[in-house]
Amino acid sequence: HAQQKSAWYRMVSSTKLQDFPILEKTVLLENVDQFSTITEEEGQISLTGGTTGASMKVIYTLEDVQERSAIIDHFRASYGYSLGKKTAWFSGKDIVRLHDLRSGNCFRDDYINRIRYFSTFHIGQRYFDVYWKAFTDFSPEYIIGFPSSVYDLCSMALERGLEFNGHVKAFFPTAETILAHHREVIGKVLGCPLIDQYASSEGAPFILQCKEDKLHIHPLTGIFEVVNEQMQPSIEGEILVTSFSTRGTPLIRYRIGDRVKLAPSEYRCKCGSCFPVVEYIDGRTSDFLWSPEHGRVNLGNISNCTKDVPGIICFQVIQNVPDIVNVSIIAGKEFTEPEELHFKKALQSRLGKSVTINIQRVDSIAHEKSGKFRLVKNQLTSEQIQNST
Repeated sequence: HAQQKSAWYRMVSSTKLQDFPILEKTVLLENVDQFSTITEEEGQISLTGGTTGASMKVIYTLEDVQERSAIIDHFRASYGYSLGKKTAWFSGKDIVRLHDLRSGNCFRDDYINRIRYFSTFHIGQRYFDVYWKAFTDFSPEYIIGFPSSVYDLCSMALERGLEFNGHVKAFFPTAETILAHHREVIGKVLGCPLIDQYASSEGAPFILQCKEDKLHIHPLTGIFEVVNEQMQPSIEGEILVTSFSTRGTPLIRYRIGDRVKLAPSEYRCKCGSCFPVVEYIDGRTSDFLWSPEHGRVNLGNISNCTKDVPGIICFQVIQNVPDIVNVSIIAGKEFTEPEELHFKKALQSRLGKSVTINIQRVDSIAHEKSGKFRLVKNQLTSEQIQNST
């Protein structure tokens, strides 16, 4: 299909996947019109969030949209969800203004499908009461959306000693990597499991969590290639994606910027599926801090610094140079000076003594334009990393 319909792939004569060039994000950004097989008027436009620096536009055919929606619906249905059941949705929709918030409105309702869409741009101490009342009054059966937004809401509820009296059956996070503290705090406040999934706005194939809490690559949706720094096959590394449901803008061996670690090939999941198992998804390749002493410190290790440190409602770490990190913290009353020292020591042990850690307490931390939250913002260049080793 791609070789027949796409001007870009018409130039590739081989029909073997390995003979196709690896598709870099910059190449796609600069030549996206040559990849597409239909016009914008003939399909549906999907825009990525732009959290890695630039937003990207791809076009889906109607068949693409139907197929991807069916995959997600089938996945969620295995946990009891169906359209029409009460659902709270936390995504990057810019749907409310300040005057709405001041009058106690932080959402928009889809009455027909019983979905309450919450704005994720204003969740914070100032408007917590507005969000908590809207959420508890609605009392959803299911939640879909950004885990960081729901985590923030639950953290502030814990800080205030509030309880949720409803019953959420499942939370289907989207767009962000689920971290251990997300599961802990959300589970404590809402009592619901977080059911993980991986895809992308560009149309990556799917990785879905089974009933045994294992993540399975679904080969019927596309091909994942895991490669190391030399772009050679590996058990752990970056993924190159080739999706079967991006007919409008075919992406073949696309270097999407996420990392995974595969389970050993002989591993068999108790759920009975023969689909390959992923041990973990690391998120964007830029979601790490660099330590001149220890090298790459991944997102999970950074988030674990909050273990046994009460009072941290939300934090973000920004690294612009190898030997300095700046940490912004939204702190509750339990985050005392000894707790701050405990947190700083945990960070220091991961980053090494040569890294200066600056901590600043703030009232709020800005989300990306897409509404997503980034725990780590690594602004280092490859040259800076190389020179620091």
